[in-house]
Amino acid sequence: MSHIRFLPRIIHTKDTIRSFAAISSNSPPPSLNTIGPYQVFDRNAKRMQRNRAALSEGGSRSRTVDYVREEVAERMLERFLDIKRKFGTILDFGSGPGHFSKLLETDKVGKSIMLDSSESTLNRDSDSKFEVEVERIHGDEENLLRSISPNSQEAILSCLSLHWVNDLPGTLVQIREALQPDGLFLGAMFGGDTLFELRTSLQLAEVEREGGISPHISPMTDTRDISNLLGRAGFNMLTVDIDEVKVAYPSMWELMEDLQDMGENNAVIGRRNIIHRDTLAASSAIYKEMYGSDDGSIQATFQIIYMIGWKPAPSQPKPLERGTGKVNLKDVL
Repeated sequence: MSHIRFLPRIIHTKDTIRSFAAISSNSPPPSLNTIGPYQVFDRNAKRMQRNRAALSEGGSRSRTVDYVREEVAERMLERFLDIKRKFGTILDFGSGPGHFSKLLETDKVGKSIMLDSSESTLNRDSDSKFEVEVERIHGDEENLLRSISPNSQEAILSCLSLHWVNDLPGTLVQIREALQPDGLFLGAMFGGDTLFELRTSLQLAEVEREGGISPHISPMTDTRDISNLLGRAGFNMLTVDIDEVKVAYPSMWELMEDLQDMGENNAVIGRRNIIHRDTLAASSAIYKEMYGSDDGSIQATFQIIYMIGWKPAPSQPKPLERGTGKVNLKDVL
């Protein structure tokens, strides 16, 4: 399944160059001598990027580019509705302004607790109407158990926030710890093929113009690793599937501008502060040549990984022990 959308907006080149500039941050550089997960993302810079995007023009620019998150939230809701259980309270982990919580209805969920590290993003749509009761918590997704008590949540749902977490295995363990026994975890995150067109175009242009490459698009989790990560975190009855959202843009400039307005611009530690104008121009030409359509537009791919896991509980169904089957496979075949 794919979703195609054309955004006929005109963006000036000088604005686009700013969209890939690094935002100042107080985060220290990663140290090889410290114990703990390796720091890939500058979480302070990411929080500042998202706050600025949510406050830009009173939030109107941010709302204009909600199309990817809204599409993924709707597809995630379909999977949530397939689970035949009513929940008193769910935790919307990395909620943003509430793209998923806005879709909930009282016949399925009584209350949604929205947790996000960006306070401005969390409160962007505080005046909007939600069908269910809403509680907002400003907290760090990487330190979930500081905001949420262990064994307290019936369900935790995460719509496009886990790709900015440095310690994904540790965060999944915290999610399991926060769940009640037989609690549900349902998540959606960007997969490794997200924006491969933009990544390829920028790399080819940098090799041609500057003789090397540097990271401009965040590394993302490979789809083959998700099942192993969920299993290592202690989840049972796993389900993982992959989908794509394809979006059409007039050119690479509009795509980059929208990424900035989404708060999804680069936050890798050690990123370059500047992309040369001629490198960007070459990237745009390469993008249009390799991924352009007959109508002159370009296409961008957002790969989405959906995952479901359950916290173990004695009441859950278990497979029979080996040797207890009563039907011979030879008879079946």
